[in-house]
Amino acid sequence: MRNRKKQAKYFYMFISPWLIGFFLLTVIPLGYSIYLSLTKYTGYKAPKFIGIQNYMDMFFHDTLFWSSLANSFKYAILAVPTSLILALLIAVLLSRESKSSNFFQIVFFFPSIATGAAVFTVARYLLRGEGGLINYFLSLLGIKGPFWLTDAKWAMISLVIVNLLFCGQQMLIFLAGIKQIPASYYEAAKMDGANDIACFFRITLPLISNVFVFNLIMGIISALQVYVQPLIMTGGGPLKKTYMYGMYIYDSGFSFGRFGYAAALAWVMYLVILFISKVILGSMEKLMNYEE
Repeated sequence: MRNRKKQAKYFYMFISPWLIGFFLLTVIPLGYSIYLSLTKYTGYKAPKFIGIQNYMDMFFHDTLFWSSLANSFKYAILAVPTSLILALLIAVLLSRESKSSNFFQIVFFFPSIATGAAVFTVARYLLRGEGGLINYFLSLLGIKGPFWLTDAKWAMISLVIVNLLFCGQQMLIFLAGIKQIPASYYEAAKMDGANDIACFFRITLPLISNVFVFNLIMGIISALQVYVQPLIMTGGGPLKKTYMYGMYIYDSGFSFGRFGYAAALAWVMYLVILFISKVILGSMEKLMNYEE
């Protein structure tokens, strides 16, 4: 009995720094942000409690809220699937035994560990309509390149294309999942006459379904919260076609001095992400139960 009490004492002693940090750096800020979302707070005067007025204004009077949310969803719908497909394709190719596999893993992962601001700044200059390197190479082929970042038709597509540079992290996660699949599964399938495509859809994809869902959810979260990329590359233009929800949250607080409203915007995005994640996980669970 004494040993159990002593063990419990040591246990709480060891985790107490984490509990204190979690409470001070997570629980209190979250609680305070909920309170701020119910106030009118400019940063200069004490917060004034206004109930759900921020949310009422947001849903019924703020057109910029809806347009920025729509832009973020449009970006996520385009960026997440393309990034996942490319990452999975690269992972499958690199899963084969090769001397150059480790080298290419580093090459594809490097943009993910590089400073995002630096990558986006370089991409902005490469995609300039006049004098940009991409359009220069297109002109050598007799193709007139578009104004990638200033044309409303191409701005969002340009952001999606540049986002593909950061698929390295998803690629490594896919690769780790693929390498956990026993080689005997593929050998047995080959003996039954299955080709590489059949092996991928019948063995690889089903056995990394959990990994796929993880990358999907993390990709959606990242895409809906995107801020730095459009800020540097397009500034939210042209005509606010790439003005994302994250940019609106920042501007509401630090440009317009509406910190209470910014907190309300952040909580709406949190609930949206929570709902989407719940739907995806629920659908995946039903699918797996059905297959069983």
